[in-house]
Parts: sequence; structure tokens; C-alpha cells
Amino acid sequence: MSESAVRKATGRILPIPTVVLVILIAWYAGAVWLNAPQAEALMDPDQPHGFWTLAQACWSMDRPVLPAPDQIVSALIDSVFGYPLSSPRNLLLQAGYTAEAAGVGLLVGLAFGVALAIGIIHVRTLDRSVMPWVIASQTIPILAIAPMLVVALGVMGITGLTPKAAIVAYLTFFPVTVGMVKGFRTPDPLQLDLMRTYSAGRGTVFAKLRWPASMAFLFPSLKVAVALAVTGAIVAEMPTGAQVGLGARLLAGSYYGQTMMMWSALIMASLLAVFGLLLVFVSERLLILRRGGRL
Repeated sequence: MSESAVRKATGRILPIPTVVLVILIAWYAGAVWLNAPQAEALMDPDQPHGFWTLAQACWSMDRPVLPAPDQIVSALIDSVFGYPLSSPRNLLLQAGYTAEAAGVGLLVGLAFGVALAIGIIHVRTLDRSVMPWVIASQTIPILAIAPMLVVALGVMGITGLTPKAAIVAYLTFFPVTVGMVKGFRTPDPLQLDLMRTYSAGRGTVFAKLRWPASMAFLFPSLKVAVALAVTGAIVAEMPTGAQVGLGARLLAGSYYGQTMMMWSALIMASLLAVFGLLLVFVSERLLILRRGGRL
């Protein structure tokens, strides 16, 4: 490998472990700072102790204010492999319930967002009347909407997965709509004029020109929507008082002061979002190869 290739590879790889190392150092230092008063209260006042002894005590507390990273990893591994998959204590099971709500809501939001974008680019009235409302809809905090939606659907006898999927769809349709509207309008006017020269109708122009051009905007929009879907599913689980899902684990951890439970659920939610982003990334690459592109 040439020297330039080594420098290029180092320039790509080195920043990631550097940032991770800085975060870990800051995290361990923050754990000492926040846990020190509680750790000192538990230690024997008659026994002298130095900073390192205090730090070790802060990093090994059963109920710390801020757990150390190795404690969170240990709790996460224990919650995944220490219980049967059917056990409510298993985080994989809880992540599955959250993933179900996030996936269904994302599909609904994707379908609605694409349909709305198609209507906006073809109907001028929709462009002028609906698009401002689409943007305004995202100014309302989801924490305010979620309880009202859950209560309203509950009065109608609709409970379970549907309210959670509806909240996820509400969050995810916006980036899809905005991205697809931009993508559908990407073709150059000269390209549109050429299609009209060939007497192409709206359907043909859409299928042969607008839809392929929008793919460059669909996948970035989906990456944003995946992160919002996981967040929306967790937020939707909280006002329902759900017994399952990562949101339920976060609530249980906050009720009983189990910071390990809360942090392990947060890490699992992050891993769930990363898995969703990976699926979008792979789908994008497969589409590029199918269309004859290069990675």
C-alpha cells in the first residue's frame, strides 16, 4: 500500500476512535463528578482514601447518578443474554415491540408522504394550500400530541399498536414529503420539454423522469425518518402506560430509580436506530447497483 493510500485511510479511520476516546474520558470524568457526593457518603470516613479510590467507588455504584460506560455495557449484556428471549426483562424482546411500532408507523408515513408529494407537484392548489400546513404541523411538540392522540383513539376503542404507529407516522411523513417534493422537481426544464416533445403524458413523465430523479432524495429522507420513527415509538409508549417496549423500560427505570435500566434502554434504542439506518443504507446501495451505478 502506498504512503498516500495509508494517509487517506488513516484520515478516514482515525477521527472516529479519537472522538470515541474523548467521549469516554469525559464520561468517566463526569461520572466521578456527579457520583462523588453519594460515593463519599457510603465510604468509611475513618479510612483515608485518595482520588483513585474515590473514582473506583464512583464507577462501581449500584445506583449511580451517572453510570460509567462499562457499567452500562455490562447491564446491557446482562439484560440481553441473562434472561430468556420471552422474559419481559430481556431488552431484545422490548426492542422488538418498539421496532414493530416504529416499522409500521414508518411504512405508513412513507406511503402518506410519497402520496402527498405526488399530489403537491401535480396539483397547484395543493402546493399552495397543503404545503404550509405540512410545515406547520411539525411545530407542535410531539409530547403534547401523543397523550391527546392516545386518549382520543382509546375512547374510540383503538389501542395497542395503532396509536403508537399513528404517532410515528405523524413524525416520519414530514421529511419524506419535503424530500420527495424536492426530488420530483429536480428534473431540468429542458428534460421536461424533451418529454413533451415526445408527447409523453403526466404518467410517463412521472415514471420515466420524476420518479428516478427523486431516488437521490428519498433515501436521505428515509435516514432522517428512521431516527424519528424510533424516537416517536418510544414517546408513544410513555403516555399509554405501556408494559412493553423500550419506552416502558425507561418509565420503569425512572419510577424505581434504576439508572442502569434507563441507560441500557437508551443504548438499545440507539442500536435499533443504527440497525434501521443500516437497512436504508443497504437498500440504497442495492438500488444503485440495479440501476447500473457504481458504489
